[in-house]
Formats: sequence, structure tokens, C-alpha cells
Amino acid sequence: QVQLVESGGGLVQAGGSLRLSCAASGRTFSSYAMGWFRQAPGKEREFVATIRGGGATYYADSVKGRFTISRDNAKNTLYLQMNSLKPEDTAVYYCAAARYFTDIMSPPQYEYWGQGTQVTVSS
Repeated sequence: QVQLVESGGGLVQAGGSLRLSCAASGRTFSSYAMGWFRQAPGKEREFVATIRGGGATYYADSVKGRFTISRDNAKNTLYLQMNSLKPEDTAVYYCAAARYFTDIMSPPQYEYWGQGTQVTVSS
């Protein structure tokens, strides 16, 4: 069982930055791929970025070059550094954990989810 708690969301102006954190419980954090997803009102949950236990990273095209995913396995913590934020980045951001998957961008492949943190980017 893995419990995930996100923090770091808030209101920021376009062009600004935020850093999200996701604290994970459990002793096997490093064995999970950890991802960030987001969901805007009226839209489906979408993939943002994922990092494997060994450090390989994957990004959605919409955030490449602006967002950076990282993890600290010693602290059981996942991060998402978001720079050059745009109003279209406004959403609830969720962290998620997957032990095994075939499609890294597919939400159903992730077993555990946090409660989400709101990010609002004003224009």
C-alpha cells in the first residue's frame, strides 16, 4: 500500500513558477514509477510527466522544456518544477504511482493516487 500527499499548489501569474511535491509512504518507493497528471474542469485527466525508479523521465509535449520531474528516493518524495506557466496549465495536479505498466501515459495503469493540489495560472 502506498499513500500519496501532494503539496505546493497555488495561484501564480502567467510566466511564473511553482514547485509541487508529493510525499509517499511505504518502503518500496524506489520500485515505483511516479507520475504527475492533471485535470482541468470539464476535461479528462491527462498525463504530464513520469519518472521511473531508475530516473528515466517522460513528458507530455505540452510541458516539455517548461516542467521538470524529479524524485528523492531517500526522502520518498516526488517533485514537479513548473516554469513559464501558462493559463492553460490551470488544473488540479495529481501524483500517482505505478509498479507495472505498458502505457506510461495511461491513468488506469497507475495503482495509487494522491488527493490532488490546485494550480491556477492567471493571465
